[in-house]
Amino acid sequence: MIKRTLYFGNDAYLHTSNKQLVVSFADKQKDDVKIPIEDIGVIILDAFRLTISQTLISRLLHNNVALISCDERHHPQGLMLNLEGNTLQQERFHYQINASVPLKKNLWQQTIKAKIKNQSSLLDINGFDTENMRYWESQVVSGDPKNFEARAAAYYWKNLFNDYQEGFVRGRFESEPNNLLNYGYAILRAIVARNLVASGLLPTLGIHHHNRYNAYALADDIMEPYRPFVDRVVLEIMDKYDTISELTPELKKELLKIPVIDINIEGLKSPLMIGMQQTTASLSACFEGGGIRKIKFPELG
Repeated sequence: MIKRTLYFGNDAYLHTSNKQLVVSFADKQKDDVKIPIEDIGVIILDAFRLTISQTLISRLLHNNVALISCDERHHPQGLMLNLEGNTLQQERFHYQINASVPLKKNLWQQTIKAKIKNQSSLLDINGFDTENMRYWESQVVSGDPKNFEARAAAYYWKNLFNDYQEGFVRGRFESEPNNLLNYGYAILRAIVARNLVASGLLPTLGIHHHNRYNAYALADDIMEPYRPFVDRVVLEIMDKYDTISELTPELKKELLKIPVIDINIEGLKSPLMIGMQQTTASLSACFEGGGIRKIKFPELG
């Protein structure tokens, strides 16, 4: 079942009744809206006079809903997740915490090869030469010590948005379309983190990313091959709208489609949110060992 992504950008009171999320609007002329909690996957809270009850928060987390809170610029700022998302959690924590360095380097190699391959595919679709990207992908070894990821990224960003902005620089605080990329990646990150928890893994313990202030290092690792799917959505938005300098409700609505865009994993098509379950479950199996240690990543085509 595809879980719903809900966005709240207006004043309202969010509470719960009979296992449903209830939206009571500040404008009393509007009737309450009720949504089954079991149907929800991600909620984005983006209004300063929005109120949410503790009982609702508890029930949302119990059902493994990812809660995203936005700042005064309407950009995603915080993420809240369930800490009891899997019945075998303690056992899987043990495998993850005790994963060997060679295993983590191998998993990172798989991740970067998949990322560069998808970046290359998106460039190819848009008419750019990708011979160097294919070469860099083939040269990635365990741990990517020569940092082919960075070489590929430099070429990728130099070209992908060149028609829109010559000399485009990818950065959190740089000019558009970085605003769209940041928002899209935040949604993607929440989906990854949510599914890591559901697979019994600690999103804090990365296989490559290490930052004492990053509570979602593993999510940042695993989302890497998925980023080009967000980039493709952003390109489609840029073709559709005359201006993207401001994150309007219309643009956010376009980005909220990310959880349901189609991806392909091992020849099988599914919505991104469903496919992500395969990716995080396969990662958990890699930590446990006893079989083929391969992460199931999507291929962009």
